[in-house]
Amino acid sequence: MTQISALTVLNEDEKMFQGEIARFAQQVIKPKVLQMDETETMDPGLIKQLFETGLMGIELPEKLGGAGGSFFMAILAIEELSKVDPSVGVLVDVQNTLVNNIFLRYANDAQRAKYGPMLASSKVGCYCLTEPNSGSDAFAMKARAYDEGSHWRLEGKKIFITNAKEAEIFIVFANANPEQGYKGITAFIVEKGTPGLALGKKEVKLGIRASSTCEVLLDNVKIPKENLMGEYGKGYKIAIETLNEGRIGIASQMLGLAQGAFDGALKYSKEREQFGKQLADFQGIQFQISEMATEIEAARLMVYNAARLKDAGLPFVKEAAMAKYFVSDVAERVASKALEVYGGYGFIKEFPAEKFYRDAKIGKLYEGTSNMQLQTIFKLLD
Repeated sequence: MTQISALTVLNEDEKMFQGEIARFAQQVIKPKVLQMDETETMDPGLIKQLFETGLMGIELPEKLGGAGGSFFMAILAIEELSKVDPSVGVLVDVQNTLVNNIFLRYANDAQRAKYGPMLASSKVGCYCLTEPNSGSDAFAMKARAYDEGSHWRLEGKKIFITNAKEAEIFIVFANANPEQGYKGITAFIVEKGTPGLALGKKEVKLGIRASSTCEVLLDNVKIPKENLMGEYGKGYKIAIETLNEGRIGIASQMLGLAQGAFDGALKYSKEREQFGKQLADFQGIQFQISEMATEIEAARLMVYNAARLKDAGLPFVKEAAMAKYFVSDVAERVASKALEVYGGYGFIKEFPAEKFYRDAKIGKLYEGTSNMQLQTIFKLLD
């Protein structure tokens, strides 16, 4: 009987692409993981290689220097990278599902022509939405945009900005008319080196430590009028719709993390001997491994389904929220169980289990907390 698996939904091009990313992750990223985690730094040479392999512009069209791939292919890439290092997975995720996505959907032709090739070939982007008093309530933002005739002036502070240290292109959300509430929020393009744009504190984190998370400070930042992204006052729409897609990316990151933790635990259970038998020969271990495998398979089906719906142009917001909520929970649970398979060895850095365990917690927190996903799901139930 042919085994039925979520992997059977891949066509030949997708399988080939997945295999290439898996080899890249094992050969290029894996040797760097421990050092990047300990130094809390993304290897600059690795970032260059991510661009060279086309992973930073998967959906961007070929005429802009991108790979011309699908959203589903971006999700596959994030999953494969995260099996080895979720920090690299989220770097690629933010670039593709948030930053590039905004340029594809909302930029005008001139903006796409100018910034698309940069994002595909050499420049990391970041998404500046969150503020000190504006987390889940993202639109309680205080950052201001002032129309000064010949230019826009931005003032404010953003926090918890992923990729900020490496970024050269910043998508900044600011309110141009607070009296209109969220209807005044507008998105802007700000380039690194613009006077008044600076990085503040770089956060020291529990997990995904190689992924930079910084404050972005805006002090009298003047940008050209043509750097307004999309339409005036439509920043809230851009943010919401982009995050809906980005949540599938985070679900894919957590899926890859869970699979990576599982793969290590399964391998270890067949190598480690206790009481004259392999760990894998004990029924208690078999049950734990089987439970993990089942949860990961269910998680993969949810992630792939949400991504396929998005590519097909069908409603996917509920499925994206469900995937992020469920897979984040699975990743945390699998990472914990996987660590226990190693016993005491799981608690030390010689094995990858402790890093996967630390990395897993972020899935329930960023790009919409688990409670926010539940709220979204409830609103969309028939």
